[in-house]
Amino acid sequence: MSIQAVVWDVDDTLFDYTTADRLGMRAHLTAEGLLDDYDTVEQALARWREITDLQWARFAAGEAGFQTQRRDRVRVFLDREMTDAEADAWFERYIAHYEAVWALFPDVLPVLDALAASHRHAVLSNSSIHVQDRKLRVLGVHDRFEAILCAAELGVSKPEAGAFHAVCEALGLPPRQVAYVGDHPEIDGRGAADAGLLSVWIDRGGAYATIDPPTGPHRIASLAELPSLLGADSRFGAPSTFR
Repeated sequence: MSIQAVVWDVDDTLFDYTTADRLGMRAHLTAEGLLDDYDTVEQALARWREITDLQWARFAAGEAGFQTQRRDRVRVFLDREMTDAEADAWFERYIAHYEAVWALFPDVLPVLDALAASHRHAVLSNSSIHVQDRKLRVLGVHDRFEAILCAAELGVSKPEAGAFHAVCEALGLPPRQVAYVGDHPEIDGRGAADAGLLSVWIDRGGAYATIDPPTGPHRIASLAELPSLLGADSRFGAPSTFR
C-alpha cells in the first residue's frame, strides 16, 4: 500500500539544531563574559548540553515544569543561587542569540514543495510543543504540517512505538501508510521501523555517521533522495548515495 503521509522529526532533520546551538551559545557566553571559565568553547557547550539533557529528562518525567527546568539549567550551569527573575533573564538573553542563528537545512523547502501535493505532512518530536511550535513558526514552515505532536505532551517518546502510533492516529492512517524521517539511527530510524512505519534515516554526516546503520530504516544523505524513495510523482529527487 502506498505511503500517504510523511512525518518529520525537527531538530537536526529539518532544523539545523547543532549549528544553531553551537553558534548561539558561543555568542551568548562571549556576551556574558563566561568563556574564560572554560578551557575551550567546546567544553562549555558540552557542559550546557549535559545539563540541558538532565533537566529536560526531569521535565519529561513530570518532575519539573517547563519554566522550572529552564531556570534550573541556568542555575546549575552557572553554579550559583539565582532568583527566578534572574534565571529567566539570563535564559532569555541566551534565546535571543540562539534564535538569531536559526535556519532550516537547504534541502528542506525543496522537498516540502516537491511533496506538498502528493503527501500529507506532520511532525513528531521528542521535545515539547512549547519549543517546537514556536520554532516551526519562526522558520516559516508551521503551516506545512497538519499535526504537530511532541513527547512532553504525549507522555510517550520515541523510540517507543506508542509515540509513532499516536501521530499515525492523529493522521487517521495505519503505520504502513506513513513514512517517518529523522536524524537519529536508533531513536528515529529503528524506532519507526519497529513501529511499522516506512523508516527513513537522514544521515547528514554528523555525530551518527560513523556508526553501523541499524536494520530497518532506509538511509539517505539528502532529503533530495526522499521523493524517489516514496515513489512520488515529482521531478525533484536524487538517487540514493548509499548502496
